[in-house]
Amino acid sequence: MDSSSKEITQEFPPFFRVYKDGHVERFMARDEVPPAVDPTTGVQSKDVVISPEIPLKARVFMSKINGPDQKLPILIHYHGGGFCVGSPFDDIARTFLNSLASKAQLIAISVDYRLAPEHPLPIAYDDSWAALQWIISHQNGSGPDPFFNQHGDFGRVFLAGESAGANIAHNVAVRAGVSGLKLKGVMIVHPFFVGSEPDKMIQYLYPTSSGSDDDPKLNPAVDPDLGKMGCERALVCVAEKDWLKPRGMGYVESLKKSGWGGSVEFMENEGEDHCFHLFNPTSEKAVPLMQKFVSFINQD
Repeated sequence: MDSSSKEITQEFPPFFRVYKDGHVERFMARDEVPPAVDPTTGVQSKDVVISPEIPLKARVFMSKINGPDQKLPILIHYHGGGFCVGSPFDDIARTFLNSLASKAQLIAISVDYRLAPEHPLPIAYDDSWAALQWIISHQNGSGPDPFFNQHGDFGRVFLAGESAGANIAHNVAVRAGVSGLKLKGVMIVHPFFVGSEPDKMIQYLYPTSSGSDDDPKLNPAVDPDLGKMGCERALVCVAEKDWLKPRGMGYVESLKKSGWGGSVEFMENEGEDHCFHLFNPTSEKAVPLMQKFVSFINQD
């Protein structure tokens, strides 16, 4: 083997390094787990293909159905991981979405958007938008997936994400509004937005962006379409010890100033750090956070 192939050309701990031969080594990769019926909650999961050409896949988590005519809210989930790591097929997503689907009585679909740097941004945004369009294709009962056709409540479609996934959920919600789609709500959890100084990793992952706060995808405050966000309400969550907390709080203020006609709920977890609820879902503060997600989805 050519020794030069092991030469490192880029490195962004704790996320990934890139070798001269183009190989990407991810430091935070977790093993995939197969879809199954969860023995604790009874939630059944399955994998679906959204676009075979890309290919673009997702995992669906289906709450128990109490009758053939029951309609359930739909939650489209975008995982975190700096746009470059993470998966809807790992144990973190499984634990979180099994629990949420069970407690909120919903259908969750977690999108396997393509990761940078192999697939540079804005590809993740476009994949995530394609997933929403795939879901909406079922609203007249003629979509490709029978479960969504029969049991999806298309008057209660939510977007959700944490960290980079929260950034994606926000951008998809704005794009939905610009396109005339009306969603019920969006859950923005510990969102990753940029500050005034260019983010070197984002510049690498998103070559056509400055990686700083003049990019509306990375800083909602400068997005002229922010006030068109296509949902009725938003839940924004931050954690006290998370270095991204000020950006989440700034996002709330930007929404309020944008002219958007929806309502904003805000929740801060004291003493906690970034995405703590995913890594320790039974902790003292994670339980009420999950309860907040459930109440936000199920409120009239």
